[in-house]
Amino acid sequence: MAEKPLTDWDSGLLDCFEDTNTCCYGFWCCPCLACTVSGRFGEDNCLPLCDIIGPGVLAAFGIPVCVPPAVLSLRAAMRNRYGIKGSLCKDIAISYCCAPCSWCQMHRELKHRKQAPTVVNIQNNNIVNVQPFPVMQAPMMMPSQPVPAAYMAQPGVAAVSQ
Repeated sequence: MAEKPLTDWDSGLLDCFEDTNTCCYGFWCCPCLACTVSGRFGEDNCLPLCDIIGPGVLAAFGIPVCVPPAVLSLRAAMRNRYGIKGSLCKDIAISYCCAPCSWCQMHRELKHRKQAPTVVNIQNNNIVNVQPFPVMQAPMMMPSQPVPAAYMAQPGVAAVSQ
């Protein structure tokens, strides 16, 4: 079984001008964009809230969290599903340094993947109108009662028996 070659992301990490709507959405409401990306990818919409709430709860118990877990896990899963080049080390660095840019890049990738593919279907339809060849059927002989001789005559000749 041949493996598919790895591809690049559809857009770069800082390609905000390719899709300004996504980046504006991410800038003004990054949690909303993150929840949208998570849902479109097939994960729970509330998964990115772990990045917001989780570190605060863990810090309250003295456990420091450096890398947002949701953005990291979703980024790694997306790379794996779509066969995108990269490594876990790069995913950790991007998730730690620029989580909002990572969410924007993943959103652009999902938009690119969800586009309907262009299908070109060329068919050569030779239409031939063929009528069935007329076939004459032989008369069917049906068993019946014998016809009286008086009625058996040639055309134009009438014979009557008494």
